[in-house]
Amino acid sequence: MTKLTVPCLVGVVFVAWSHGVEGQPTGAAPQGAREVTVTGIPGVVAAGAKWTLVWQGTDNADGIVGAADGGLLFAQEQPSQVSKLDKDDHVSVFLRDTHGAGALSVDANGRILAVERTCTDPGRQGRGAPPCDEPTVVGVLAPERKTLADSFEGKPLGRLNDLVADKKGGAYFTVGGAYYASAAGRVTSLGDNIRANGIMLSRDERIVYVTNGNTILAFDIQPDGTVTGRRDFGKLEAGGAGDGMAIDAAGRLYITSGPGVQVLGPDGTYLGLIPTPRGVISVAFSGLDKKQLYVVGSGALGPDGKEFVTPEGVRNNAKTIYKIPMLAQGFKGRAK
Repeated sequence: MTKLTVPCLVGVVFVAWSHGVEGQPTGAAPQGAREVTVTGIPGVVAAGAKWTLVWQGTDNADGIVGAADGGLLFAQEQPSQVSKLDKDDHVSVFLRDTHGAGALSVDANGRILAVERTCTDPGRQGRGAPPCDEPTVVGVLAPERKTLADSFEGKPLGRLNDLVADKKGGAYFTVGGAYYASAAGRVTSLGDNIRANGIMLSRDERIVYVTNGNTILAFDIQPDGTVTGRRDFGKLEAGGAGDGMAIDAAGRLYITSGPGVQVLGPDGTYLGLIPTPRGVISVAFSGLDKKQLYVVGSGALGPDGKEFVTPEGVRNNAKTIYKIPMLAQGFKGRAK
């Protein structure tokens, strides 16, 4: 891994560039960076706040979560590793051989949980790769390796999306729909007709929020982790479908989408959009006193300073991580 200086819409910064892209057929090419102006949202972000590019590379980045020291962990499915940006934005490999981890969470005991996508990367198709027979799992990566769940009603879980760990030793996760894996490994569904990707818990863990297209659903959590009281919580009024989610100390939700990060109040009221230089897929608070908001954008600049592109029909895994100073503070009772 080498460092180089690349131009950025918000200034010139040093980034760690990861070589060795793994091509993936399917998926639209990223649209490239765009200039944005942040309009203030009271108590959330100041008008004119600037995004800073802190990392970019071709080897993917997703499922970000804040680290206890103010850094950031991000999953890299194709190289099967978890990397870390420290509080000064220096990158290093944090965990290896993660079985294709694609999203991360940290529980109350400091365990790092992940959705392990194993060999389900669609980029393997058409390249003569053998069939994928390693089951995907919701698992623990550290401090020890452990499988929390690998099936639902006797069927494989499929290509997993996102997760959030609870204080009971379990985790809520998405894979098309939304599910709960208890500490004992029992998996239950949150219900039918859900097109889920992002998932997040309220600060008191009495409510679980799930993206459902341009709607955010809310469910009341029962003592055993199952849910009731499904309802529409809020809408993404700036357009696009919801992807990842984070929560702040005041209970506001931050949802990634094509236009940027859309913010909902604790009661579901739409508060506004924080536009981003690229369409974003994952979001988390970290940094000093959890007052930096990090996002993962689709696409990146190549070593030549131009937008990284792949051949026709090959999926582009390039990603860029940005951060922005916030008025809001991330929730300190949980990593994300």
